[in-house]
Amino acid sequence: MTIGRVNAAKFIARLLPEPHETDLGGEPAHHLLATAHADIVCPPSGHQIGWSDCYASADILPLTHKADLLLEPDGTPRPLPDHLTGEARERAL
Repeated sequence: MTIGRVNAAKFIARLLPEPHETDLGGEPAHHLLATAHADIVCPPSGHQIGWSDCYASADILPLTHKADLLLEPDGTPRPLPDHLTGEARERAL
């Protein structure tokens, strides 16, 4: 008997156990990282997936996974794309 695919996202807690969630910045940090991710992957020229969907897909992740979206596998920051300017660039930095 085959078992259908299961969306693992519902089994990953968005909030880390305390005191870690508070120590890492709580809800403002969630918003900042999800916004920076959406800004990076959705250039002003357009993208197949809308900005709000990119934001939502990042926002469901725990803080540590959100941070991984902005880092290279070795832990160094990913280079920022040229389309980021002004406030969006400051957020990503």
